[in-house]
Amino acid sequence: MKSSGSVRLHLYAAAFAAFSVLGCAAQTVIYEKASSYNTIIVTEDQRGMRTLLFERGGGRQSVVKPGDPDHVELPYARVALAGLALCEEPRRILVVGLGGGTLPMFLRAHYPAATIDVAEIDPDVVDVAKKFFGFVDDELLRAHVGDGRQFIERARQADYDVIFLDAFGAHDVPKRLTTLEFLQITRRALKPNGVVVSNVWRPASNPLYDSMVRTHQEAFEELFILDVPGDVNNIFLALPRRQPLGRSELAQLARKISTAKRFRFDLGELVERGFLHAREKNRRSSVLRDADLR
Repeated sequence: MKSSGSVRLHLYAAAFAAFSVLGCAAQTVIYEKASSYNTIIVTEDQRGMRTLLFERGGGRQSVVKPGDPDHVELPYARVALAGLALCEEPRRILVVGLGGGTLPMFLRAHYPAATIDVAEIDPDVVDVAKKFFGFVDDELLRAHVGDGRQFIERARQADYDVIFLDAFGAHDVPKRLTTLEFLQITRRALKPNGVVVSNVWRPASNPLYDSMVRTHQEAFEELFILDVPGDVNNIFLALPRRQPLGRSELAQLARKISTAKRFRFDLGELVERGFLHAREKNRRSSVLRDADLR
């Protein structure tokens, strides 16, 4: 574990050599710090877009246009918002994993009356989100520093309309946030008409993918899987109730939300690009359990 006191802050001159992040435009490092959990890196490109990484050359955790919460750069974050189509106007929202604050700031802009809690284990990520990505908390939007699982365990039963599970380290989702016991705790914190939205890497980058699908199926009554075109992610939409829907039905609900809320993108189109109603259980895939972590 890296010492939280090991801090390197770089404010580079324009002549500093730029480097490429996942083939994107040239990036200049404007901040770097070794926290207790990751090496936090912030880069900026010529357009003013800022990217959060947890290691050099690693996957992008967030890409933000500071001062413009309506701009959602990463495809997975846009697709994740399709989960809003599966609940009524949300009054309480939980986001596990802050990153640069893309999801909570977008939700704050479009659901100004909603209470939004964010659980983030790394206090340095919260500081960086505020200093470099425009994340601002207030009376209705609060960042809680601490373990996301423990935060959900302490939540009141049936407290949230939407729960976004978007906690990633440099390489994967923390294992304790993938088990059946964790998803059962999450379900208890969800209202009966709510939805859990999980950001999951695809099989090529995630050896636990099939087991994560099976574990979600065991914990919830319905599971829809949305493909994220051009990215390494899939989005799981899990419901604590029976609500069978087809691609066109979910797309219609999603399009209605993005039109009513005046999103800059069509949620219905995103649903239509890749949709699976995961009815059948793969009996060859194991259910992930807390006991397996020991």
